[in-house]
Order: sequence, then structure tokens, then C-alpha cells
Amino acid sequence: MPKAQWKFHLILKSLMGTAAASSLALGTAAVAQEFNTEQSDTEVVLAPDGFSPYAGRNFPQVPLWGDSHLHTMVSVDAGTMTRLSQEDAFRFARGEEVTTTHGLRAKLSRPLDWLVVSDHAEMYGLMPQLLGGDAQILSSPIGKEWYEKLTAGDPQIAFETAMEIVASLSGDVPPIDNPKAVKHAWENYTALADQFNEPGVFSAIIGYEYTTEGANNLHRNVLFRDDSVRANQTRPFSQFDSKNPEDLWAYLAEYEARTGGEVLAIAHNGNLSNGRMFSMNAWDGSELTKEIAEMRARFELIYEPTQIKGDGEAHPFLSPDDEFADFDTWDASNLNGTELKTPDMLAGEYAREALKRGLKIEQELGVNPFKFGMVGATDAHTGMATAQEDNFFGKHSGVEPEPQRWKHVVIEAPDPDLSIYGWKQAAGGLGAVWAKENTRAAIFDAMMRKETYATTGSRMLVRFFGGYEFTEADAQSRLPADAGYAKGVPMGGNLVVSEDGSAPTFLVAALKDPLSGNLDRIQIVKGWLDAEGETQEKVYNVVWAGDRALDGDGKLPDVGNTVDVANATWTNTIGAAELIGTWQDPDFDASQSAFYYVRVIEIPTPRWTAYEAKRFGVEMDAAVPMITTERAYTSPIWYTPG
Repeated sequence: MPKAQWKFHLILKSLMGTAAASSLALGTAAVAQEFNTEQSDTEVVLAPDGFSPYAGRNFPQVPLWGDSHLHTMVSVDAGTMTRLSQEDAFRFARGEEVTTTHGLRAKLSRPLDWLVVSDHAEMYGLMPQLLGGDAQILSSPIGKEWYEKLTAGDPQIAFETAMEIVASLSGDVPPIDNPKAVKHAWENYTALADQFNEPGVFSAIIGYEYTTEGANNLHRNVLFRDDSVRANQTRPFSQFDSKNPEDLWAYLAEYEARTGGEVLAIAHNGNLSNGRMFSMNAWDGSELTKEIAEMRARFELIYEPTQIKGDGEAHPFLSPDDEFADFDTWDASNLNGTELKTPDMLAGEYAREALKRGLKIEQELGVNPFKFGMVGATDAHTGMATAQEDNFFGKHSGVEPEPQRWKHVVIEAPDPDLSIYGWKQAAGGLGAVWAKENTRAAIFDAMMRKETYATTGSRMLVRFFGGYEFTEADAQSRLPADAGYAKGVPMGGNLVVSEDGSAPTFLVAALKDPLSGNLDRIQIVKGWLDAEGETQEKVYNVVWAGDRALDGDGKLPDVGNTVDVANATWTNTIGAAELIGTWQDPDFDASQSAFYYVRVIEIPTPRWTAYEAKRFGVEMDAAVPMITTERAYTSPIWYTPG
């Protein structure tokens, strides 16, 4: 074996174990790049055409990790607490060490490949001016009052003022209206993004967050394919322009038509929207029209199902037969505790139910407004995209790591029982895109194809293909992507009825994150419209670790648990480093519309609270969870009858 190849084999073996050391099929970008650039004493002689299985590939081979939802001091709410700038955010994402607002040293275990600094559109850029004592800002009574409270040196007053400022974003007019300041701050940001954008190394994607109905979280992150030249021809559209997301889509359409640019919107996780995110009606409560559904389908191709404020893939009330549906669940009220949640609201909040609703709407209107892919994000307001359990810096800078942050208030509600306390935060999530290269255009195009997936923070690699010709041999080839693209469509794709009406087959593959737990199982989640036009769902266990067997209901025994909570550690003596397999739908009906997506579950590992208890030597309440099961959700593959 040549020296370079042997070294590469040892790297993989040491990181992922013997079974995973031979798996190049999933496209492990970081180690593959190390091999490709490794200097060797052995001359590599290429064989004639047809020998190398990697030559001539023209499909996406690089899994790129990033965060599409991060805030800095430029956001009005984040800026009340954090002092990290947009530049700090880019530097941190690229792997540099930064100092947090409260003086802690922070660094990622591995750099990100891309980042969207999505500061809030509302009064964009106000906070640096306010905290800097800008004369124009202090000339307004509210500006002067906020400045004095935020700079008084009292953390409690600063927190209360922060909540007051956040609440002001739900009004009809901006408390401080300064269009010139917004324009200046936006152009400074787009220039900074261009500066940090380095094709092939790191993509600084321009974007912002449209924050409407703040208490009900109907937020969208707007992403540009473009650089500053085009992005500067617009400005962030805010809820002060319109609280109706339909007007945002019209604004984005006008931008594309006028500039020739391209833009998309990622809907914020809807678990705190009290049923509004995936309503079956228009925003104003009127009947949903085909035109509105088409606009949403055009711009909202991606959805954010998981982040710090809980997980929004599924809910146990909606999916009572799914033992993994109750994960980081926030379901007591809306965001600020001003409206209690009732069970009838849940169907309008969770990704799986939304995908099912989309099938029903498509049957009625001929278009599916909820035909979205998946991408995870943090929604951190610290300027730092930290989604790893042992490196979690919290939702905002008021809850940076310290002994008692587990019981500090993160989001205050009028009823203390509805307030969100530190331990409730989820250390998540991340977005992965399958692209041909690390550029803004390639990442944006991957999102447009929905060739993306979300994780709760782990960097496991996941492939998912659907077609009609996959066989078990494709899962043993060691190059499943070759068969995947040759015989079918990837995640985000569409299947039509086969010539003989046969059931589709699927090829699934997952490789563990070398810094996280082994894999427990790969599941395929199916949703469909039955003969009566009602939506149904089922979760299938497809590939799993160990010698477990399915019971009569298709359930799989637990993988086990090796977590040592007291020492915040675990052993990878259960589970598998890699899972690959094929599956054919046993309940297929060629006349019924359906979708399929993959969920990958890791073995149990310590939650961030366990790391915190160990580091600070604190004892938390018995209700505080100490163990988690990281997971991934792929974009669906849709089946449409002929």
C-alpha cells in the first residue's frame, strides 16, 4: 500500500473504527481533502481510463456544514446582551478562537464550512449605535432611556430592558426609525461577508431574519445567492414593512425580477407558533389560494426543524406510535408565554405534520406549499454557532456557561411556570448540504434542490436516494452514491409512478461523527394520503446496529445505554460506526401521494447539562435531562401518482 494511502487508512481507522475506515462512499470531506493534499514519497501513477472509480464524477460529493441562523450585537435583541460583532461571528465559524461577552475563551472543535449571519431586519444595526451613545439615537426619549438602562451595570435591569426591546418589535412602528442607519449597517455587513467569503474554503452567505409576530415565531431567514453588489440593491424587509409573510415573498419576487438575483427564505422552527406556522389558511385567516401556495412553495424550499429553542420534527401527541417523537419538546405556550398552547395547535407546528398537510393541500389546489427540505440551525444570539453538547454557550449571552445557568431565566413569561429556564435549551442544531464545491452558489443551489439535511448538533454523514432499481448489492458496493445518482434521485427529489406500478426502493447510508456516539438505527418516515384523502404516517426501522430483531409491530429493542452521567462520558461499545442498507415500501399504493424522509438516531450520549454538572460540580434538579440521543433528519423524497 502506498505511503499516502496507508496514512489515510490509519487516520480513518483511528477516528471511526475499522468498519468505517474503508468507507469512502459517504464523502468524508475533511479527511478526503487531507488525503488529496498529502505529500507522499511514492509516485502515484494513474491507470488508463476506466480504472479510477472517482474520475469523472459530476455529482455532489462534499457534505458542507453550516449555520443558517445566527445573531450578533447588530440584532436588536441579541445586542442588548452580546458584544460579539459580525466579524467575530465569521472568525469563530472559520475556526478561530474568540473571547465571549463575559470573558470566556471559545473555539469550535472543527470549523464550519459556511455561515449566514442572519441579524434581525427590525431596526437593523441599531444596537451598536445605541450602545455607542450615538447623539441622534440618544436624542429620542426611548433611545436615551434604553441607553441608560443597558449601561447601568445592573444585569437584571439590562435583562428586563432586553425583554422590553424585544417586545417593542411586535409593534406597528419602529420605536426608533432611522432608514439611513439601516442602509449603512446593511452595506457594512454585506461588505464584511464578501471579505470573509473564500470560495473553496468558507462561504459567508449574505442573509437576515424577518421577524414577524415575535411571540408566535413566524420568522424567516432570508438567504441570498448573490454578493454585495446585488444584495445592496435591497434592504432587509422587516415586520415594520408588513407583518404578513406573504408580503415578504412578494418583496423577494420583486428583488429577483429587478436585479436578476436569487433569494430564498427558511422558515423558523414552528414549535412555538401556536399552530400558525403551517396553518391551512392564509395569514389573515382567509381561505388559502393557489397563488399564495405557489409563492410559499417558490421561496420557502427549506425548513428549520431543530435549534436551541427545541425540536420541531415530530410531537408525541401527533405521532403516538413513534417512540422517538418526544425529543427536546417545548410545547407549553408560544415564545413569550402570553398564550397557552392547546393540543389542536400542534398540527400547525411540526415538520412531519406539515409535510402531510402539504399533500392534502396539493390534492385540493394542485400545489404543495409545504414541500420543503430540512436544515438545522442554532438561532444563537451570542455571535457563536455552538451546537456541540460539550461546547454549548447558550441561547444568548445572559446564559453563558457558569455554575447556575441551568436555572437562570432564558425567556421570561408573565406566568413563571411558562418561563424558559437554562436547562431547557437544546444544544443544536446544524445544517448539512451536499454540494460539488464550497461556494455560495453551490450551497444555495443545493438548498434549491433540497439536497440538505438537519442534525441536532452531530456531524454524522447521511445519504438518501429513492428509485425503483436499488438492490442489496448497491449497499455493499462501498460507493452507494454512485448507485444512488445513477439509479434514482437524492434527498429532496421527486419520484413518479413506475411503468409497472411497483413500489419504490430506497438506498440509505450513514457514517458516525467521529466526535459523537455510534449509530443506533436508520429509520424511514413515510407520510401519505389514503383512499379517503386523509393523511397517514408510519415510521419504519430500516437498518440498525447489533443483532436485534423487529417485533410483530415493527418495533426495535433499545440499543442500550453506556452513559456515565457523573463523569459526563460514554463508551462506543454499542451501536455501529456505519449503517448502510436498502428498503422497499411494503405498504405502497401507486395511487396515493406520499413522502419519505430518513431519521438517523445515535446511541445515548451525555447532554450539555451533564457536562455542565461535571465541570462546575453542581447538582441539578431531578427533572433536568442529562442524556440525549442526537439525530439527523433528511429532506424528503416525494412520490406523486401519474
